[in-house]
Amino acid sequence: MVKKFLKAIGIIILVIIALIGILLLWLTHRDSSLKENYQDDIQTGGAIEAAYLQNGPYETAYYEEATAQIFEKYEISYPKELETENKKYPVIVVCNGSGWKGSLNKAQYQFYASYGFIVIATEETYSWNAFGAEMCIRHLERLNDYISDEGEKSIFYQKIDFDNVGIIGHSQGGVGVINAITNTDHKDIYKAAVALSPTNEEMASALEWPYDASKIQVPIFVISGEGGGDDWVITLEQLNQLYSHIPGNKVMARRVNTPHGTTVVSEDGYVMAWFMWQLQGDEEAAKAFTGDNPEIMNNEQYRDVAISVE
Repeated sequence: MVKKFLKAIGIIILVIIALIGILLLWLTHRDSSLKENYQDDIQTGGAIEAAYLQNGPYETAYYEEATAQIFEKYEISYPKELETENKKYPVIVVCNGSGWKGSLNKAQYQFYASYGFIVIATEETYSWNAFGAEMCIRHLERLNDYISDEGEKSIFYQKIDFDNVGIIGHSQGGVGVINAITNTDHKDIYKAAVALSPTNEEMASALEWPYDASKIQVPIFVISGEGGGDDWVITLEQLNQLYSHIPGNKVMARRVNTPHGTTVVSEDGYVMAWFMWQLQGDEEAAKAFTGDNPEIMNNEQYRDVAISVE
């Protein structure tokens, strides 16, 4: 009798976990592509945030390459001048949210590229273990060194700045970010990270997406939504818990009136400021997070802000 009861409880737990996974897919799934200049619809509360939501100074281009991996292809947005200039460009690697594909967010990656970044994404739909992120780094290494038998060089040949690599991911992709910077062969290559509304530690563990934030060694910006009705993906208490486990440089914030699914784009002003500061040394961008009066602390669009950066 006891065995039957325990078996029934186990089945119920498995069903609940499956339903949570399906619900996360529903919360983050989007069938249509992000529109060009999507940033114009984002409400801002600070001058720096607004400035870094504008398109950057670089004209952009796009390159993709099919792969035999389960994520189908590599999708790279980059500054068009890279094709003719002889210099190196910093990198942003993308970990997709549950059920999302990089092709749906191409407008966002072109926006990032307009600030001088090489942005690499995939069609991966399950990114928690950072496999796709790891393969993106390996692919960039290959492109950086590629010369054909006929002597033809990749357009990226010796133009990728591996000293300035960042990574960003949303929801399940936020878990992928943490695992990429703590638990992959190339974990030490990352210089900065952004985790957008990452699945909370308890839920991730139940879904068999484990991660250990205490191993994070790079500056990380952790953001979630607030007031969108689906805060359970990562509540304030859980966000504080995650933040407390991170030992190094870190920033935490919640954007007001923002559902889980829209956190993938709604904080892009500060996301871009973060990467511009961390990967390009932009001191104006740094003012969003540093000094006696960081802008994000006084931005009405954000609350529950915590900052611990050098």
